[in-house]
Amino acid sequence: MKNLWSLYQQLLIIFYEDRNFLGAQHECMSDCAELITFFNRCNSIRVESGCFMVYERQNYQGNQCFLRRGEYPDNHHAGIEGSTIRSCRTIPVHHGSYKMRLYERPDLSGQMQEVSDDSPNVQERFRMSDINSCSVVDGHWLMYEQPNYRGKHYYLKTGDYRRFSDWGAASPRVGSVRRITDFN
Repeated sequence: MKNLWSLYQQLLIIFYEDRNFLGAQHECMSDCAELITFFNRCNSIRVESGCFMVYERQNYQGNQCFLRRGEYPDNHHAGIEGSTIRSCRTIPVHHGSYKMRLYERPDLSGQMQEVSDDSPNVQERFRMSDINSCSVVDGHWLMYEQPNYRGKHYYLKTGDYRRFSDWGAASPRVGSVRRITDFN
């Protein structure tokens, strides 16, 4: 029974060179900082189980995209521009509470607001025009540039982010934040 449970918990994402799950493929069940050794291009993705972030550059850099279980027959359906995916990161299942502290200034200073649930409009809710740093105390989060979970988004796991560039953003504008809770 234990082996069956561990298979069920296993994370799996499959990258395909061509659209509609055709061409050469590569299966991945863990973080991979450099996918270029496995394929030159990626034009469709299937997430068999779990949640993943895929990145346009190696070492988890550049534009990133959150993918949950499902089929993405072309990159447009996944929200990815072009066919360049160079790294991916697994998002582990989190059981427990969620808590993040948002700071107005760099280095975890200035006005601070604590959030423990999804917030579709950070600026309206907290009256903060910019978020320059944050501390994720519990859980896994997605931070979006625009309200209502739109625009570029960034994966934040437990830890301190002393500047907005630490989570990959080009500016301190944060429109919304969402907990990653759906792993089915």
